[in-house]
Amino acid sequence: MRILIVGVGTRGDVAPYTGLGVRLREAGHEVSIAAHEPYAGLVTDAGLEYLPLPGDPLFLLTGRFSISEYKIYSEQLMDGLTRLAERKADLLLVGVAGALGCHVAEAMGIPSMGVHLQPIDPTGDFPPLLSVFHRSLGRWGNRRAARLAFEVPAAGPLIAGLSTKMRTRLGLPPMTPRALYQLRESSRWPVFHGVSPLVLPRPADWRPGLEIAGYWWSHRSPNWRPDPELSDFLASGPAPVFVGFGSLAGTRPEQYTELAVQALRRAGLRGVLQTGVRGRVCDDVLAVGDVPHDWLFPQMAAVAHACGGGTTGSGVRAGVPAVAMPVMHDQPFWASRLRALGVAPAAIPFRRLTPTRLAAALTTAVTDPAYRRRAQALAAGVAAEDGAAPVIEAVNRLKA
Repeated sequence: MRILIVGVGTRGDVAPYTGLGVRLREAGHEVSIAAHEPYAGLVTDAGLEYLPLPGDPLFLLTGRFSISEYKIYSEQLMDGLTRLAERKADLLLVGVAGALGCHVAEAMGIPSMGVHLQPIDPTGDFPPLLSVFHRSLGRWGNRRAARLAFEVPAAGPLIAGLSTKMRTRLGLPPMTPRALYQLRESSRWPVFHGVSPLVLPRPADWRPGLEIAGYWWSHRSPNWRPDPELSDFLASGPAPVFVGFGSLAGTRPEQYTELAVQALRRAGLRGVLQTGVRGRVCDDVLAVGDVPHDWLFPQMAAVAHACGGGTTGSGVRAGVPAVAMPVMHDQPFWASRLRALGVAPAAIPFRRLTPTRLAAALTTAVTDPAYRRRAQALAAGVAAEDGAAPVIEAVNRLKA
């Protein structure tokens, strides 16, 4: 089959699909990934066909953008998605941020399935991830708020309100968000979630068709080699800790670097930083660029990060303690899961992050052996899973 994966979003929204795409290719399928242009290399390095989506949503992570900036980005996104309808494909796999891809699949006359990196469907277990609610509203309230996120554009995910315009561009009949949601539910539209059931147990109140598949690990080229400076640094002393801010790092690199360095000094720890700068910051701190987390994290004493879904999974896979510094969107949820699993101390919301608080959390994560013991046990369980297998099986059933 010719499979098109719609990977709208920043690096963490695209990278897991490269691993899933490679597994689908190994199963005999032709795979393309549509992504924003800054992340084209992730796709081509995996040997998959890259299809461009104009624009870069990185500015959305700052939380300080104008309505006009958002309108420009949304227009670019709709233009790119509309052009995908001109491609040849037999199946669309659509992520949370690429929800408009469902309209593309309808216009192409082909089936689609969800490949979500976050659990957004209604459940009483937790409040909706992509809404303003971060505390539980009770089981009924959690489910109702999540359903409103689908049915009312103003209350839903950021791009949900674009559905009407998107359908017009594709020549499709009008359909309200509520009708689209009801159609998904009645047809039991299949959605696979790229997260371990050990990290996120499947909610018992989910409808059939919503599955927790297991992680889809980002593809790493077999030809990749670490920078000699990084290898030398790792070998020159005790295991360092990792401090990184994901895609947000590029917005204020000097500020984030200084915060991390001060925290490491207070804690008396060596550090590897992904804060937007590169090179030796001081004797005990090295700042790096793009380094595969599956190679780097197992060599760390602990990993401090903003708790994007992909980075959270990489930390779990490595079996090392975590320090959670969530900023927005789904990050507070993944931070709460790490705490509940006993592999991280209490999270430090990014708005409250200081060198003193980060130093204290790093010290706790590194010195309390219970965190590492639980992290290693969790990693052993995750290692036995194959998150791509359920997706491949579902695709093969369609083919048959």
